[in-house]
Amino acid sequence: MPRRPWSDRSREGEVGSEETIMLDSNQPSVPRRDPWNKGRLIGQKRPLKPKDVWSIRVRLQVERRARNLALFNLAIDSKLRGCDLVRLQVDDVSVGGRVRDRATIVQKKTGRPVQFEITEQTRAAVQAWLADTRSRNIRYLFPSRVRTQAHLSTRQYARIVHSWVASAGLDSSAYGTHSMRRTKPAQI
Repeated sequence: MPRRPWSDRSREGEVGSEETIMLDSNQPSVPRRDPWNKGRLIGQKRPLKPKDVWSIRVRLQVERRARNLALFNLAIDSKLRGCDLVRLQVDDVSVGGRVRDRATIVQKKTGRPVQFEITEQTRAAVQAWLADTRSRNIRYLFPSRVRTQAHLSTRQYARIVHSWVASAGLDSSAYGTHSMRRTKPAQI
């Protein structure tokens, strides 16, 4: 087989090229496909800055989105993973119609208990959300609107986070649910 010039060989392993690969002289060639994550940001998502937290919080207050405000504030205060946050039960954060100062839950991933403080601003947001949901007699703090699921899914939570980030004028691909978890430690 004659050698190709160096310029042709340099494009051989290029990502996204539609050249075909000859596996064997008897087998047909297979076209190369782009990787699923081509063009996406990979690695750790960055935490929100204090001005972005303020911007999202104010926007949610102005729009009177009680559930999203309670979810946003709890996500930052608790530093919980998304799967643990959406599984929070009403009894985990409130007792006798009053929101607790501190809450303790067992993490799904590690199985270890974690305690977190609920700030005054978050307590007010959760109290307002609970006032809206008291008539429904719910078990989970953030119930699903889909009847087959008891609570908000982690995927839906991710969509909500992306909408918050986009509403603040930020690149939603640079932030994710883990950004919420990393925000408070980054501010301290």
